Amino acid sequence: MKRHQIGVSSETGKLRRVLIHSPDSGLGKVVPSKAQDWLFEDIVHLDTIRRKEYDYYVKLLLYFLDPDKIRGRLAEIDDAAHRRNFYKPEHTDFYRSSFVVELQVLLQEILDDHTIKSQLVAAVCALEACSYKIQRELMTYNSAALARVFFSGTYNERTMIFPPIPNFIFTRDIGIVINDHILLNKPMKEARKREALIAKYIFFHHPYFSTWRANIIELTDTQHHFLLPSDTDMEKVTLEGGDVMVVSRHHVLIGISERTSREAAFQAIRCLFDNGVVDKATVIKIPNRRDYMHIDTVFTQIKRGTWVMLGDFSNARIKNSQKDELHRILNITPNPTDQVEIMQFERGNEATPRHFDTLEDLLRDISVTDLNCHSAAVQIIYSGNDTFPYNAREQWTDSCNLLALREGVVLGYDRNDRTIEAFGNAGFAVVDVKDLIAAFETGSQHPEKLKDTLILMPSAELSRARGGFHCMSMPLLRD
Repeated sequence: MKRHQIGVSSETGKLRRVLIHSPDSGLGKVVPSKAQDWLFEDIVHLDTIRRKEYDYYVKLLLYFLDPDKIRGRLAEIDDAAHRRNFYKPEHTDFYRSSFVVELQVLLQEILDDHTIKSQLVAAVCALEACSYKIQRELMTYNSAALARVFFSGTYNERTMIFPPIPNFIFTRDIGIVINDHILLNKPMKEARKREALIAKYIFFHHPYFSTWRANIIELTDTQHHFLLPSDTDMEKVTLEGGDVMVVSRHHVLIGISERTSREAAFQAIRCLFDNGVVDKATVIKIPNRRDYMHIDTVFTQIKRGTWVMLGDFSNARIKNSQKDELHRILNITPNPTDQVEIMQFERGNEATPRHFDTLEDLLRDISVTDLNCHSAAVQIIYSGNDTFPYNAREQWTDSCNLLALREGVVLGYDRNDRTIEAFGNAGFAVVDVKDLIAAFETGSQHPEKLKDTLILMPSAELSRARGGFHCMSMPLLRD
């Protein structure tokens, strides 16, 4: 694969290139006793998550980003005789796009280099405490087979060499493109360490990123971290991409959450400022809770002046302006651990950060100050239409974790009924992905003609993996 441009300075600019990873067989090896260790709340049905759900995501991305790969070929591609080969990275019939980039293909290609293969096999085997016999055996596999093993943990779908890494479908967490730089992650959970290792090798060794190697930012552990008690959280350096949003060329948001530490946020901002990547960074500390996880599970951007957000962080809740006075009084002193802290730093003036009282205040300010929207035009769409218990239920199934393909055209789960209702009330068209793809194929609809549209994606199994389409994408290039 030849070198390509990278550059992301928006959450909603037209998506041109994106890094994804289709569900591999490791997802089908999550067992109940290990589900939470592997960051799953439940076990998923692999065939359903592939054929009936994720395949539609791939089709839609191709229609928007690389239509020549798919347009006019749907009947052939989905013919049962072809056994989904179009969607299998190791197969010769795989779609292989330079715009919808498959992570497994990139891994296969760097493993063709014997030196890199030897280094990565040794590193993975050390990380997973494999025997030297297994290490030597892995060196005999071809690159496609070895890539499958690194993802799924097995070479024959029966014998497990080491655990799978089923969270790799959430490619945003492995790294974030910020303008022309790449910020690599440092995952908190042990289950994601192999992801970070593989991602590092891809970004530093694949020709796709060769022009940008000097622009890769890695965070380091604090000095003498190995001498600190194991329960010392303050000094840990952990960061995942779901806690980073690039809202403009000059402004990045970084969350402090269950997965991203204060120390990591500090290091990331320091590196971005020192390298002149951005001029402004806003730190958003959200409650350290599993149901929030990252900042992109509580809000994402739809358009320059439109956001979807969990109503728990709205002005009405945080500023205690509920209509019911008794409710307002009883909640006048909320639990400090559930407070959101927001500090905005400017490069060269870090000593005097700006503070925001609420997340909604911040989002409105971004739309007006950074993106030149009129204040009256800024709108917030609330999870579950801000109605209990649907707001909490639908946030859990990623009603706030939406991916913008371009300004106002976003992907979300079809199961979040009240959030869908809220989008309709806000003036958005709502369309099922199956109907949309059929219209694209017949030519009765065209991706460029869509405006203010919520595209509903099938989600019975995908939503149980605890991530939406914002999580399942690492944008490499946006307008």
